[in-house]
Amino acid sequence: MSEDRPRLLIVEDDAGLQKQLRWTFDEYEVLQARNRAEALALLRRHEPAVVLQDLGLPPDPEGVAEGFESLREILALAPPTKVIVVTGHADQENALKAVAQGAYDFCQKPLDQALLRLIVARAFYIHGLEEQNRQLSGGLSASPIQGIIATDAGMLRVCRLVEKVAAADVTVLVQGESGTGKELVARALHELSPRRKGRFVAINCAAIPEQLLESELFGHEKGAFTGALKTTQGKFEIANGGTLFLDEIGDMPLALQAKLLRFLQARVIERVGGRDEIAVDVRVACATNQDLRALIAAQRFREDLYYRISEVPITIPPLRERAGDAVVLASVFLQRFGAQQGSPRRGFTPAALSAIQSYAWPGNVRELENKIKTAVIMADGPLVSETDLGLAAGKPVQVLNLKEVRSQAERQAALQALAAADGNVSKAAALLGVSRPTLYDLMDRCGIPRPGGQEPE
Repeated sequence: MSEDRPRLLIVEDDAGLQKQLRWTFDEYEVLQARNRAEALALLRRHEPAVVLQDLGLPPDPEGVAEGFESLREILALAPPTKVIVVTGHADQENALKAVAQGAYDFCQKPLDQALLRLIVARAFYIHGLEEQNRQLSGGLSASPIQGIIATDAGMLRVCRLVEKVAAADVTVLVQGESGTGKELVARALHELSPRRKGRFVAINCAAIPEQLLESELFGHEKGAFTGALKTTQGKFEIANGGTLFLDEIGDMPLALQAKLLRFLQARVIERVGGRDEIAVDVRVACATNQDLRALIAAQRFREDLYYRISEVPITIPPLRERAGDAVVLASVFLQRFGAQQGSPRRGFTPAALSAIQSYAWPGNVRELENKIKTAVIMADGPLVSETDLGLAAGKPVQVLNLKEVRSQAERQAALQALAAADGNVSKAAALLGVSRPTLYDLMDRCGIPRPGGQEPE
């Protein structure tokens, strides 16, 4: 059997309908079974991603008991499998019951071939996403950095950059919107660096009052101020030999900015109330969700400090610009929180996945994580819906097979080449690296008119 085409198992005892369905799904590797025993045997042997099953199976083709038992055993044997049940005309009660018991979707007889093809295509698409998610949560992520889950090309470039600069003892500025995972990137820099045996110490410059922040960072001597009953080390000394992460650096007061700049230049600190210089070997990583250049223009941030802390700038893209990552992260969070709450979920409804893809996620990964955590608690069935997530229904996911994707790409390339060549087919063919007859053939297949009614040679 071919390994290139996705496998679809059709469980149907009607020979005529079997033949019709095989013809309908000729782009798939179709496996056919007439009863539950044959279906389970094929499932064990070939592990199809999607099963299309009639609820009325022998020895009781007029009833649904055998069909429901088959559904139960298929999902018990291969939980990731997407089972689409076929029910009798207007038998919505059993269709909904099957979905409640774990079926992916249903279709009623008489079968609408176009609708059924769409349902099956979406099932393969969702199965593929969930398989990718299982690999990610199992540590097989395309992301090379532990703790960061990413498939988007832009985010993967960030991961590669982190890998490159981690070993270099340079100051890094991590920029990105709130909730994008700036601290995760800073931790990855530490864990991949020679300083990983040292401590990673984080402090949020916006969360501590200005009068206390200096003491928190640089420490203080006994009697330096009211309440200073003993000499105390600051975060710089605590992080000695490791990494100090200064989050929300844009909120650091100007007076402390000057003191930080001095440390970055001389690598020594002075505690509050002290006069001795203390050498500290620490790597500094900073993060901000603000535009530091705008703060410099407003005289709220030192320009010389900006250049010191941004020896290597790393910008994390917002979740809305990370193609596919929202769905991947959502599934990983669903598994994680489902296990924590003792209420594992099988996945998301198609409408929920569409909503996750369509939503802009202004709060980025942090907002997504919170919504999934709430949805795990709120969901009643095995699948999380868009209502459980508190999201509006999104646009349906457009599923294209490889032939359609290739056809669209070829047509676009031909149109661009012809436009660049001002309609000259010979020049366009040269731009595409093909012969004139090949380009003419492509134009005919894509419905692109030939200039001046020319015929291929």
